[in-house]
This record gives sequence, structure tokens and C-alpha cells, in this order.
Amino acid sequence: MPQIAALDERTIGQIAAGEIVERPLSVVKELVENAVDAGARRIEVSLQRGGIARVEVNDDGVGIAVADLALAPARHATSKLRDAEDLHAVATLGFRGEGLASIAAVARLTIVSRTRDAEIGAKIVAYGDTIEPVTQVAAPAGTSAVAEGLFENVPVRREYLKSPGTEYSRVNAWLSAFALAYPEISFTLRNDGEQQWAMPASSDPRERLAAVFGREAARTMLAIDAAPAASMHGGLRGFISAPGNERADRRMQLLFVNRRLLRSSLLAGAWSGGYQTFAMIGRQPYGVLMLDLPPDHVDANVHPTKSDVRLRFGSQVADSVRHAIAATLRGDARERLAQSLGALPGEQISLAPPERYEQARLLQVDPDLANAAAAATNGLRVLAQIDATYILASDGSTILLVDQHAAHERIAYERIVAAAAASAPSEPLLVPTILELDLAQSERLEVALEALRDGGLAIEAFGERSFRITATPAGYGARSFDIAGFLDDLADEAPQRDVRERVWASLACHSVTTAGERLAFAEMARLVDDLQRCANPMHCPHGRPTMLRIDPEMVARLFKRA
Repeated sequence: MPQIAALDERTIGQIAAGEIVERPLSVVKELVENAVDAGARRIEVSLQRGGIARVEVNDDGVGIAVADLALAPARHATSKLRDAEDLHAVATLGFRGEGLASIAAVARLTIVSRTRDAEIGAKIVAYGDTIEPVTQVAAPAGTSAVAEGLFENVPVRREYLKSPGTEYSRVNAWLSAFALAYPEISFTLRNDGEQQWAMPASSDPRERLAAVFGREAARTMLAIDAAPAASMHGGLRGFISAPGNERADRRMQLLFVNRRLLRSSLLAGAWSGGYQTFAMIGRQPYGVLMLDLPPDHVDANVHPTKSDVRLRFGSQVADSVRHAIAATLRGDARERLAQSLGALPGEQISLAPPERYEQARLLQVDPDLANAAAAATNGLRVLAQIDATYILASDGSTILLVDQHAAHERIAYERIVAAAAASAPSEPLLVPTILELDLAQSERLEVALEALRDGGLAIEAFGERSFRITATPAGYGARSFDIAGFLDDLADEAPQRDVRERVWASLACHSVTTAGERLAFAEMARLVDDLQRCANPMHCPHGRPTMLRIDPEMVARLFKRA
């Protein structure tokens, strides 16, 4: 066994740098965060070869005093902490005193800075374990930091870097996302001498969404502004994607805590919970959430790169974020319902005379459409069933298409959830229904029995792999329940939601009107009327839309009038 020996300063520096500086983005992050902490209102980032050859960050912050500049690239030297107690309430992005030292350990770091009240600036160069003396130079107020030749003294680390284009893309994605939390600061990004983009300071945070999420996505995103639970003593701001605009993964779920950009995994469950029944299964919402919490409720000293934090009231924060997202989506759903119907939700629907209503396979219509204007004054009017699947309605101005299965599924789901919350009694069946299941179905049903009973469906064992339904949710005694289909659906569904709500959503799906089922006129009118009273009338529990609105502008485009 070799003897224990103290490491030299050069080795210590490279070990520490390995935890903090992984690629050019790490350098950009440390320097930009320092600029923000310095009170900068203008930050310019310039790269060469995606930052592999050179990273330069210029700012107009308070600058570094000449007397302090010699300590700036030294390890564990910082202006943001004085003792261990300060670690319990960190209010700045940087605080560890390791960023500049780690950059200098793997690149040639040059810092030029001047405070606003100084007549001349100062310059210092650090590389490896060598820090050159401070010299005086002419410089504008603020700080310029340049890191050149990243990992040239650690060739094995350089081999792990990607192409200049890939490294630039990482910097571009991070910096544009970071800028979302700082609309009062102007940001500029250059690469290989060419300006890639510039974001001027703005009082409207929405103006920067397009650079991160795309122009069309930014136009439809919903503003979220809520005060979380009282125990948090904080607030929540941000923008979230509108239902129906989900993406394939979670990469664009951005999270800021006290304006610190963090990994999205911290509140990933809150995103899923908030979008429950609003997003399609297997698809992920996107957006940016900004939590403002007391500094002593956030432990930022848990990771060298400061890319993660520990929250003092983590579960309460997650619950509050989930509720705020869900409340925003429900409010948007009600607004879109009002726009789709052209009337206030719950307004009485005008019915065409049932005795003159005829069913047909492809189109069922109300023959009395002579006075459309008069019909419109009575509010929304159900007109027809198309392909025994879609309900056609109009208020005389716009056309509304309702997916009868998705709509009925939403109505049934909310009634099941309400019955479970209120412990409402089930309706006993006069003749119990007997189920014969295979082994796999029987095992899945055993797991779901408690949730089914909570939702009002009473099922009991009735022999080996046989079960008996003795009661159904209140109001659904006349419906037939496709339990076999329900169990197959439950097995295929991705486990992204609470197990009870998964069961209830699948139960609703297999206990209601199906596509291809002909409905009487009164049934269609009742279904549309009930849908308006739902908390989320725009989507079924699996995230599919329940209705589409066709306005006069769309019709005009179809007829080439616009």
C-alpha cells in the first residue's frame, strides 16, 4: 500500500476543475453568473470554435477593485460569503469561490476589470497553478473575462469534447434559456466573429419565449402567476404550454428557483400532475416555471456546478406548483369553451324539434335551418350527428364539432372523481354482472379493485378468476362496462399518473358512448350540455380534444374568400 501523501497544488486544481468545468458551456455559465451577480445590465458572450478555442464574456457590472483582483482566480476566494452561516441563505448565483479558479486550472484565464469610480482598470492572468501579478490597463467600466485553450493542458479531457457546432449549440440553448429569468439584462451571443442573436432588455418577459420555444409556441403559451401555499412564503411565475402542444420529452421543462436555472427533474412530478388529463399519454408539456422562495428555504450548496438545490419544504412546493399549473389549465379550458360556444358556459341549448329529426349513417341533420339568425339568438343549437361519431352544433356564427366519445368520457371521469371525493353511494344493479377473466386480466383487476370501488364500481370475487359487478357509479346504471377492454387499456397505458386516476380514466373510457354509436337527438343535446359544466370541458381524461371550433375566418379560407 503506497504511503499517504499530500497532493500538489496543480493536481488539486485539476481535480476541483473536473467537478465544475466539463465543457465550454461550464465556462460560459460561471462567467455569465458572475456578471449577473455584479449587477450587469449588458452581457456579451463571444466564442471561437464553439468555445473550445476561446470564451469571452464582457459585462458592464460594478467591476473588481484593483486590491481584490489578485484573489479573484484563487481557490475559495469570494466576495459573496463571509462565514459558514451565510451558506444557509445564499442570495447570489455564485458563492463557492471555485469557478474562476477551476477555469484557470484548465484554460488560460485573463480578467480585465474596472470599477465605475476608478480612472484605470487592472488585468490579471492565471493558468494552471500560476497567477501572474496584477497590471494596470485601460478598460471600460465592468469586467471582461477570457478563457483560451480549454483543456490544452489536460489532453485526455479535450478528447471528450464534441464538435465545435455541438458545443456552440449547448451554449446557445443554455444562454437563451437563462435569459428568460433576466428580461432587464440585454444579452448578445457571437460565434467565430458573427453575431448569432441579441436580446435587448425588455419589461415583457414573454418577448423572450420565442427564442427558446419557437415563435408559434410562444404565441400560445399560458401565463401562470400564482402564490403557492402559505408555508412556502414565496411565489410562482412563468409560462406553460397550451394543451395539445406537447412534445416528446421533458427537455423544455425549464425551472428557475430564485432566478437560478436548475435541472428540471426537481419538479418533474409537478408537471405531470398538473397536466393530468390535459396532456396526451406519452407526450410532455413544456414551459418555464420561476419559483421565488426565501433564501433560507433553498440549500444551493449541494452540487459543485450549482445546477441543483435542496428545498426546505420540497413536497409543499411541488404540490403548490402542481395545483397552480392545473388551475391555469382549467381557467384556460373554461375560456376556450366560452370562445368555442360563442356563449357563457351553461347557457341553455336550443333544440331542433326531435320529431323532425332523422338518423342517417353519414349525416343526421335538422331540416329546419331556414332562420339561422333566429336560432343563434337562443344560444348554441345542436344540429346533427356526423358519421355516428361527431356532434354538429352552431350558434349561427361558428360551427362546433364535438367528439361524442371523448366528451362523454370527460363527463364520466369527472363524475367518478366527484363520487370518490364525496363518498357518494353507488347504484346497486338489479341483476349483477358476472365476469370471466384470464389470468393476466384477473391479476390487473385485483390491483385496481380499491380504486374502482372508490370510483363507485363495486366488484367482488366470485370464484376462481371470476368477478361480479354489484353496483355502478351513480347515474351510470344503464351503461354497460367493458371491463376486459378497460383492463387491457390499463396494462398498455404508461404509468405517468396517479394509479387511482389512471384507473378512473380507463373506467370512464370503457363505460360511455363509443365512436360509431348512433345517438338520439335529446342524448346529443344532453351530452353537449353536460360537457359545458365540466371543470375541463376541452379534453378527455387521456388528453384528446373533445371539441373543435370552426369560425367564419376558417370557412372563408376554405372557400378561398380570404
